[in-house]
Amino acid sequence: EPMSKRQRKKLLKQKQWEEQKDLRRQKRKEKRQKRKLERQTKLDASHQGTDRKRTRREAVPSTLRLIVDCSFDDLMVLKDVKKLHKQIQRCYAENRKAFHPVQFYLTSHGGQLKSNMNENDKGWVNWK
Repeated sequence: EPMSKRQRKKLLKQKQWEEQKDLRRQKRKEKRQKRKLERQTKLDASHQGTDRKRTRREAVPSTLRLIVDCSFDDLMVLKDVKKLHKQIQRCYAENRKAFHPVQFYLTSHGGQLKSNMNENDKGWVNWK
C-alpha cells in the first residue's frame, strides 16, 4: 500500500535516529569522562579539598542540643506532617555538613510522622 509523505518522513527520521544511537552514546560517554577528568584535576589543584568526608572528619562537635518534639503530630493534617518531615530531613542533612554540628534529637516520634517517614524515607532509621 502506498505510504504518505508524512509517514515516509517519520520512518526516515526513525531510521536516522537508530543509526545515530551509537554516536550519541559515544558522545555521552566522552562528555562523562571529560567531566570526571575535570573534577579530578580540580581536586588535585586545590589541596584543601572540600569533599564531604574530609569536612565531616574535621568537624568539631558542638555542646548545643537541638530537640524536636514530635508529640503534636496527631493535631496536624497530613499536609503539615509531610512538611515537618521535609524540615526534619533538611535539618539533619545541614547538621551533618556543618563544621560545628549540634546534637540532634527527635522525641515522641510516632504516629503520622513515623508512618510518613517509613513510607517516604526508609533511610531515616540509620540516622545517627
